[in-house]
Order: sequence, then C-alpha cells, then structure tokens
Amino acid sequence: MSRSLTFIAAAAAVLLAAGAAFAQKPTTPVTPAIDPFASTPQQQADMAAGRYTSEALVQAYLDRIAAMDRKGPKLNAVIALNPHALADARARDAERKAGRVRGPLQGIPVILKDNIESADGTATTAGSLALKDNITGRDAPLVKRLTDAGAVIIGKANLSEWANFRSTHSISGWTAIAGLARNPYLLDRTACGSSAGSGVAVSAGLATLAVGTETDGSVTCPSAINGVVGLKPTLGLISRTYVVPISPQQDTPGPMARYVTDVAEMLTAMAGSDPADPGTKDADAHKSDYAAGLKPDALRGVRVGVLRMTVGRSPQTDAVFEDALAAMKKAGAVLVEVKATPADADLSAISGDEGSALRVEFKAALNAYLSGLPAAVKVRSMDDLIAFDNKEPRETPLFGQEIFEASAKAPGLDDAGYQQRRANAQKLARQALDKMMADNMVEVLVGPSTGPATVVDPIDGSRSLGSYSTLPAVSGYPHLTVPMGKVSGLPVNMSFIGQPWSEARLLAFGYAFEQATHARFNPQFLANVGALPEFAKAYDPR
Repeated sequence: MSRSLTFIAAAAAVLLAAGAAFAQKPTTPVTPAIDPFASTPQQQADMAAGRYTSEALVQAYLDRIAAMDRKGPKLNAVIALNPHALADARARDAERKAGRVRGPLQGIPVILKDNIESADGTATTAGSLALKDNITGRDAPLVKRLTDAGAVIIGKANLSEWANFRSTHSISGWTAIAGLARNPYLLDRTACGSSAGSGVAVSAGLATLAVGTETDGSVTCPSAINGVVGLKPTLGLISRTYVVPISPQQDTPGPMARYVTDVAEMLTAMAGSDPADPGTKDADAHKSDYAAGLKPDALRGVRVGVLRMTVGRSPQTDAVFEDALAAMKKAGAVLVEVKATPADADLSAISGDEGSALRVEFKAALNAYLSGLPAAVKVRSMDDLIAFDNKEPRETPLFGQEIFEASAKAPGLDDAGYQQRRANAQKLARQALDKMMADNMVEVLVGPSTGPATVVDPIDGSRSLGSYSTLPAVSGYPHLTVPMGKVSGLPVNMSFIGQPWSEARLLAFGYAFEQATHARFNPQFLANVGALPEFAKAYDPR
C-alpha cells in the first residue's frame, strides 16, 4: 500500500501540526494546497477548474493518513489502503480531461467500513484476525455503484470488531486487526461503534466520504460522536450483498460525510434494487436524486415533533439542543412538543425482543456468509469463530465473546418463539413512531442523537447517555444525524427521524438545519479534556 509523500512541504506541515496537537496544543492540521475538510461540491469545483486533480487529492489524503493515522495522534481509523487508489484516480482524471464526468462523485475519495467487500486486493476482515485472508475479489453492489458514479475507493476503515456484536462488554471502535479508533476531538474519548473508523476518517479529514453500516446505532452514533453527518436509510434502500451480516431484518449500509450535500450525493449513487438482495426489491421505485431537493428554506412551515426522552442525562447537551431548536424555529419550522408515553415507545420490550431476535438472525446470516468465503479463510461457522478466538489471545485481551456464544446456542429461523419476538419488536417500534407522528401531526421527529463522547474505560466500562437509534433501527425507518453544536470541545448532533422512504425530505430538513446553524467544527486532536482552554488553567493553576 502506497504511503509516499509527494506534498513535501504540506506533509511536513501536517506532521508538525499533528505532533503539536498530540502535545495538547489546539491546532488543526490543514494541507495548504488541498483543504482536507472541503465538501464534495468544493472538491469537484476545484478539479473542474484545474486547481488540482483527483490523483493529487487522493495522494493528499494518503499522505494525511500516513502522518496522522499511523503517527502523530495515531487515530487508528484506517485498516487498509487500496493499492490501486492512485491508478483509479488517474483514470478518473483521464475521463475528465476527455470531457467525460460521470457525476458529482467523479474522482472523490471514499473509505469503506471493513465489513464491506471491495475487489481491490484488500481483505474484508470485520476487524477479526479470523478473516485476515478474506480477499474475495468481489465488489459489494454498493461499492460498484459508487465507482460507477466516479468515486475512488481509497481503503477500509476500522470498526468495532464484528460490528459490535461479539461481546456484551465490547469497546466501541476496537478490533484485533487495528486496535482502537480514537476520537479526533479528544483522543481518550470513544469514537462510538460500530462504524467508528468511518466516522473518524471523515471527521479528521482522512477522506472526503465514508460508508458505514448499521444494525442499531452503528451509523448514527459514530457520526454524532465524531461530529459528522450520517444517514441510516430505510431498510432495503441500499443493498447488503457482500457485506458481513448481523441481521437481514435490520442491517443497512449508510453514507457518512462532513456535510449533508455529500451524504445526499452518496445516497443517490448507492441506492437501488439488487436482485441478490430481496430486501431491496422496492428500492428502485423510491430512489431519487437526493441532492436536487436540498434548499435552505426546506424547514419553512414544516411541523417538527420534538422528542425529550433523554432530557436530564446531559444538561449541557440539553442546552445545545434548545439553541438548535431556536435555530429551527427561526428557519420557519413549527415545533410541536411530543409527549411520548411508555405506550408510545416501550423501549424495554422492544430492546428485549430485538436482542433475542438478533442472536438468531446473526447465527444464520453469518454461517451463510462464512460458508462461501475463499479457501484461505479457515472459519466456516460461528462455532469455528468461537474456537478461533479461544485459541487466539490477541482477540480477547479486553473482552470476551458472550454474544457469539449465546448466538451459537440460538434456535433456527423457523423457531416460533423467535418469529414472534421479531414480529413483536418490529410492530411495537413502528407503532411507536407512527403514533407519535400521527397524533402530533408532524412530518419529522427530532432529538439529540446522543450526548458528548465518553471516556474509553476498559476497566469499568463507559456509561451511555442514550440515543434514539432503536426505534428507527427496529422499524426499518430512516434516521439522519446532523451536527448541532459542541459541549466542552466535543460535538453533539441532532437526529431527524421520518417515515419509510422519506430520505429526500429528511435530507432537505437536515440541509436547512445545517445552513441555519453551521454547527460542524473541525477536530483539534487534543489528548484529553484537560487540554481544552476552559479547563487547562483550572487543572493546573500554578
């Protein structure tokens, strides 16, 4: 994999800045020639104007990965680099020179969560040493759609091993392959899971765009914790073929980026039916050009339901949320207080049935996936994985595999008890969201996506401030998260939850909110909260 440095002066500046930041100075490394935090439209405009090429853009990100992911703050966001990335970028440049531009993603770098297959010679590991030789030579359909749209895959992102479904005591963002993905705002804080590396990569300016996957919270949480935009789309809008599975009943890939427009452009390319994935049969009938409807006044006159089920868990987040609501109201939204009751959202019952159902689905789906892998991969079942982990100490220095063990004992998909639990969880989740929206006559529900990132603690564990991910995850409804502000140097986001196939409207609302607030801010790569100006003097007043 190439890590050559062609931007000598720029790379030196990045290294110096990264080193200074790691020494707890609040600096943000920025390449002078190419802004690593620029949006897709800006990068597209720069390439169209000849200010730089896709090859130069890809190289700049490869240089930045070498300087910051492996060195400096050591973000551990990237597992592998595509060895053909520069060649792919040169091909897109040649097309542009010849007058062929495929679309708004032409020459734009994308990083994939490392549970998504790509035909570029890299392994698809799900973060596990058991899959270190899983080089399938296959492009997941979503990857083919992105490259057909002109995007350049630059590599694979770190994640929570097995998409955070191996242990009840797992640490988000940790894999045996690549270690712990670090939050670029405060390095000792969680990057959340399971698409941790995808969130860190776009937040830290290691790529323009990223793809994550979600079963429950794994796109929206790392997006919120890392201060970027993430979309968990309607179940079935994006293909899951050649994606390491947990559950066909909840799994979906989702786009992640720094700006709503970028996510909309990605979704336009990624969405669509796939004959190999029956769950996507309705996607072609619902997909659209998601960027076309992005307007700053999209919230005007829209009835917005305000969720407050997490109020009191983080007073600072609550204050940011109030400011965000005021901005929405100023943008023309009609705010409606949603009085949710246990009957509206029986999260305890839903979560219990969900967890039980997921273990059944995980066993069946993973066994089917493993059975079709190349001969170099020796594990062929969940039982094989459990045995592998028991013999491989590098897999279990921090936590075990309780979910694996419980899933291995789970009944089959034909079990009546399982079928009832899955149906009940989905029914309750859909009823809860439908009722809250119908009773309050609102088009969208909003609430804080979660609180600020908590400290990574492998000894006592990390507390969760809660989120709104479970209802849209279990129901299959779309869930968008957009930056809304900061709490002591850490980003916090706003969630937008809508009806099935309402991605175009959700993205329009998110864009209007983004334009009204401009709340996203670049990370400073500080070691811990004591490096923040508001705390540094108090921590050491002498």
